[in-house]
Amino acid sequence: MSEPRCTTDVMALDPDGYAPVDHPGVTVSEERRCWSVDWPQYAPVDITPPELRPAALTRHVPDWAEAAETPTDVSDWDRRRAAALVPFQLDGRGWPLHPQGRTGRTGRNLGKWGENAAADPIVVAGRGARRQVLLITRDDIEQEAIPGGMCDPGETAPTTLSRELREETGVDLSDHPPVILGRDLVDDWRNTDSAWVASTSALYLLPATVTAVAADDALDATWYPFGSLAQLEAAVSTAGRTLYAAHRPLLQRALDHLTK
Repeated sequence: MSEPRCTTDVMALDPDGYAPVDHPGVTVSEERRCWSVDWPQYAPVDITPPELRPAALTRHVPDWAEAAETPTDVSDWDRRRAAALVPFQLDGRGWPLHPQGRTGRTGRNLGKWGENAAADPIVVAGRGARRQVLLITRDDIEQEAIPGGMCDPGETAPTTLSRELREETGVDLSDHPPVILGRDLVDDWRNTDSAWVASTSALYLLPATVTAVAADDALDATWYPFGSLAQLEAAVSTAGRTLYAAHRPLLQRALDHLTK
């Protein structure tokens, strides 16, 4: 299928040509981001972690990842594209292309090639000046974020929303119907040209806060004031923590829904 129309960091590579998984990648200007723009010299940085490199996968496949060493080894692209939260195309090799264009990074630091579906439950308690939102401290980046995570194979978004919330905070809202806010690409630190995160974000409304206890891959679970994004960021900063940048748009969308 045809491609869609739409300064390099100096962190050292290892001897096999791989960069650290948090490498920012090659800088991509806006005029070169679209895949339809010709860029023969484009050389994205490979951020594949050791456990997902071809030699390692032949010995052991992590339980959270697929065995495919490259997208060429994936046989169900038609099904994946039909089920995608955000439509994407394949290049001339049959490899998936990030829907927003070049990222400056290649390889895979996620479970699957192509779209990795996730779900982010935004739990809000109270109203007006007393409104609060439940965030966790992620153990991978140690920043304040919406609880949530990747969908298990065959799992629907509503199931993932309640499961991840329960696993990470101990809060069980499986009997509370959420308001689906959107299905969007996430500016996740693991995204590459051929593997990325797209999430279903949903809003849960409670009359008051409930007890939340961090578990699974959360280091802490905290209720923060949520009258505005600025108020939330100030409260997170006062606590000596940092708000995960990729979740700011999702939190703003929740606020917009609450105040309309």
